[in-house]
Amino acid sequence: MSERLLAPKSVAIVGCSADASKHTARPLKYLLKHGFQGEIFPVNPNADEIQGQRAYPSISAIGKPVDHALVMVPSKFVPDVIEQCAESGVHAATIYTDGFAERGEEGRARQEQLCERARAGGVRLLGPNSMGYINFHTGCMLSPNMILEMDAFEPGDVSLISQSGSMIGALLSRGTSRGVKFSKLISIGNEADLSVGNMVDMLVDDPTTSTILLFVESLRNAADLARAARRAAEAGKPIIAFKLGRSELGREIAASHSGAMTGPSAASQAFFEHCGIVEVSLFESLFETIPLVSNRKPLNLDRQPRVAIVSTTGAAAALVGDRLALNGVDLVRPNDAVRNRLAVHNVELADAPIMDLTMAGSRGTVYADALDALITSTNADAIVAVVGSSGQFVPEIAVKPISEAARGDVPVVSFIGPHATRSLELLQDAGVPGFRTPESCAEALTAYLKWQSPAATVSSPLTDLDKASAQLGESSLPTLTETDAAAVFATLGIPQLSSTIITGQSIPDNLEYPVVAKVISVDVAHKTEAGGVVLDINNAGELERAIHQIKTAVAQHQPDATIDGVLVQSMERGLGEAIVGFVRDPEIGPMVLVGAGGVLAEIYRDTAYRSAPVDATTAHRMIDEVKGFAPLRGYRGMPRGDLDALADVIVRISELALIDDPVVAEAEINPILVKSDRVVALDGLISLQP
Repeated sequence: MSERLLAPKSVAIVGCSADASKHTARPLKYLLKHGFQGEIFPVNPNADEIQGQRAYPSISAIGKPVDHALVMVPSKFVPDVIEQCAESGVHAATIYTDGFAERGEEGRARQEQLCERARAGGVRLLGPNSMGYINFHTGCMLSPNMILEMDAFEPGDVSLISQSGSMIGALLSRGTSRGVKFSKLISIGNEADLSVGNMVDMLVDDPTTSTILLFVESLRNAADLARAARRAAEAGKPIIAFKLGRSELGREIAASHSGAMTGPSAASQAFFEHCGIVEVSLFESLFETIPLVSNRKPLNLDRQPRVAIVSTTGAAAALVGDRLALNGVDLVRPNDAVRNRLAVHNVELADAPIMDLTMAGSRGTVYADALDALITSTNADAIVAVVGSSGQFVPEIAVKPISEAARGDVPVVSFIGPHATRSLELLQDAGVPGFRTPESCAEALTAYLKWQSPAATVSSPLTDLDKASAQLGESSLPTLTETDAAAVFATLGIPQLSSTIITGQSIPDNLEYPVVAKVISVDVAHKTEAGGVVLDINNAGELERAIHQIKTAVAQHQPDATIDGVLVQSMERGLGEAIVGFVRDPEIGPMVLVGAGGVLAEIYRDTAYRSAPVDATTAHRMIDEVKGFAPLRGYRGMPRGDLDALADVIVRISELALIDDPVVAEAEINPILVKSDRVVALDGLISLQP
């Protein structure tokens, strides 16, 4: 099937126009123009011949199976064409026609009906709403995009999948201007059948593809992509992704364009990292990151990346350094070995995060020696070589030492301060990443340095999932009470407070004070806001008054809320609070999060996300990303919290992703109290998927 989709030897164009001015005439024109050597079958019931090619009234009239059909008829005719494809042995089709899921609920229903007919006939679909497919190695230009008016393309080893059909021309144009040589361009459309992940999976096995680019608006089938990304990593084929929808407005635009829901950017960023996909946030970086990751493996750093910057122009270097620092990259200062190497040239370096050679760097071998010294005697993960005006006026001299230094194992990239097209071309020819702007330089380099291998798969859960599933199944409501949720968390191995439920008026005699009292009600999501929590209760009399206070306050705040009782727990104190949560993101699927807990959770949103389930290594990495946990890490001599125990809680709650019946939609422990030697859950909720 992949050959029929990616390298067909025969194609039919259904709806091919005999009017050369129409866009439906272009695919045939481009196939002929770019030398497609396979068979071409234009299909148009109103023409006998189109552009010198015999035309056929229907797919069935061709009289033999065809590898691939491009469908360009109005939407109401598409299902019938797909049925004809099935009957005629055409089992791969790209649907250019729009008017399906991107048009709302009615269009979504039409798309599902189309898929049902395609599945019944064994036809795999690319699209609908697809701008087509291009194979630069075979000349199979099965697209109406006008970028194919260009006279020639040099085939290469970079393949690109785009959810935006209209953008493939811009992507091809900008990519080729950066020296990118493409193997294949795939407009995925609405992904009614074949998903981005399915196509990545095929490209992993494609011998002419070594790097895969993604231009995506939403992640409709994240599980497919996760599996394919793991295969790509094993095959040594890096994936670079640019995703629209980082803001609320951007997500609305992406959803309206692609007909798919989009979740928060934090979730997609976590997903990409989990899958070993390099994500970039600047459009240009989609292409400029390629030479950084091609033929390289992830560094898998468990610390802040370190970069050395050498320059003959301090201000231009500072532009890059400032951006890198904002991205969480440490800048390496020159050590004694570097200083001694340059002292031979009478160059004295300041103890600064940027190695500014000033004009001395343009003399003889000064610049080359500086680069060599940095590569051999520092602990930098990468080096940025910044070039000033010499890059514009003596390009061969300016970039030569950079090109030679870049042949080693340590990545060397270059930012050229002035407009210097020739220098960038020379760097490009030498395989050195060269950048036009400091922003793209810092962005691409950071993306490479923070690139991780796909997260380890969790196959042996720590918890008794069968028992937890049974407990969840006993709930008659979509949201569990706090006590029922606590019982599930306890089964997962998450430490809980000892608790007493009070439903009547009498106060138990065996309580140890101080205690906390909290309302038990599935209708009250935020107990504190409803007045449903009282702290530091020191005796039975205070507890009796607190229970009355809670019931009165909740009744006033939420008159319709059902109060099942009051939960009494011991009053615990610790070093800090965390929130650990689980949610099914509309795009990504199961996600686990950790962040600063209590009221701080919603104020600062200082959280780390990952696709669930996770292992202990990933859980610790998540904890390291939360700035609010600095005190718990022993900041300035403060007592250290038990972060190993917190990581264990993250792992255990993430395993809710492995329970299929019933499906957990959302779970949260907030706060979980972090002590010096353990953690304990103070409050929690679980909601089931209807």
